[in-house]
Amino acid sequence: MLVISHRGNICGINVNTENNPRHISELLNANIPVEIDVWLTADGVYLGHDIPTYKVTLDYLKNTRLWCHAKNINALELMLAYDINCFWHQSDDFTITSKGVIWTYPGKPVCKNSIIVDTAKDWRDKRYSCLGVCVDYID
Repeated sequence: MLVISHRGNICGINVNTENNPRHISELLNANIPVEIDVWLTADGVYLGHDIPTYKVTLDYLKNTRLWCHAKNINALELMLAYDINCFWHQSDDFTITSKGVIWTYPGKPVCKNSIIVDTAKDWRDKRYSCLGVCVDYID
């Protein structure tokens, strides 16, 4: 099963490292896939959950181990144009990523092509039968 770091978290929520490109790069270099939040503004491409915080290049987003959560329509349009692995959702039960994977809201049913978001520490105890889990606790 694929285990994806939620915003770069690996030992619980850490607002100081979430979506931080330096930290995300360290995880990618360790072959850990990461879900990140992506914005496109008039000033460029940014990472950040609630607001655009860390400026990055478009090339940064092309890493195949990134799962890019578009935070605005402009980011989604840009990433789709460049074939970047991306998706957009808010509170929908399911959404389809640009690579055809079902991104699943916490607590919703899964299938073999689903990635479910589960940020609880005990996510492993749930024994999901799906493609992957996006988590805050990897260790």
